[in-house]
Amino acid sequence: MVHTIAGTKIAQFPKETGAKGEFIRQESIFRNWVTASGESGYLAELDRYHLYVSLACPWAHRTVIFRKLKKLEGVISLSVVDPIRDHRGWRFTGSEGEFPDEINGFSLLSEAYLKSDPSFDGRVTVAVLWDKKTQRIVNNESSEIIRMLNAEFNAFTESTINYYPVELREEIDEINAFVYTNINNGVYRTGFATTQAAYEKAFTALFATLDNLEERLSGQSYLLGNQITEADWRLFTTLVRFDAVYYSHFKCNQKRLVDYLHLWRYTRNLYQVPGVADTVNMEHIKRHYYGTHASLNPTGIVPKGPEIDFTIR
Repeated sequence: MVHTIAGTKIAQFPKETGAKGEFIRQESIFRNWVTASGESGYLAELDRYHLYVSLACPWAHRTVIFRKLKKLEGVISLSVVDPIRDHRGWRFTGSEGEFPDEINGFSLLSEAYLKSDPSFDGRVTVAVLWDKKTQRIVNNESSEIIRMLNAEFNAFTESTINYYPVELREEIDEINAFVYTNINNGVYRTGFATTQAAYEKAFTALFATLDNLEERLSGQSYLLGNQITEADWRLFTTLVRFDAVYYSHFKCNQKRLVDYLHLWRYTRNLYQVPGVADTVNMEHIKRHYYGTHASLNPTGIVPKGPEIDFTIR
């Protein structure tokens, strides 16, 4: 959290704040892969793996979408953490509570991290892909987890859709990097900045990129034409939270998503893909952001609005 001591600002995440007040996200440290062949050491198997997610978090939301669209609910089990993250990190509320961990009985997600690496001292993040067999974290990098879900479990699902086709990979990777830097992470760089200069730099890059994508989508349905790819789902999880959270809470207030003709239409179209609406929990989203960042919202009051209808055509 950010506090003020004798006029000095202390960042929400001190280890992830640079000398100029800029937010510098930590790197994910568990980077093993589950593969269909098992050559990675982690074989894709039925009911071997478990996802720990927050429905509030855009990074974890990606994995929930891919699990849904690839019809892997019966293949990979899932636990949802409490949307309110306190000083101990993401937490479960016990077997009788609303957010239990029915796999390991952990009270805190940090227990999974420490069981996997007793020396871990970073920030505990979601999503986490857990291996029930070896009792350790396989991967905590959502961009890699979604690629595993996309391709490595095809033997266990009837869904043959491929969101990362070979012929588009170079273009997908290029736009992913652009969107990650300026939008996915850009809203955080704006919201968690502790100096005016750092805030304005991130703010300017964010809206320049949104304007760029608005123009791009003026002549096509999705980021790479008329086909939905991984790049679209990575952008979607930020856009669906934009007006409810980032516009006000993170001071990303030059424009709302609904002020963009094509980005707004694009987000609604993705929301209306069968199954996707089920993965969007606006109550968790607002409870987490407004209830967790005390320095940005000291009262902890969760706003009732805005009213956003993603179902309109």
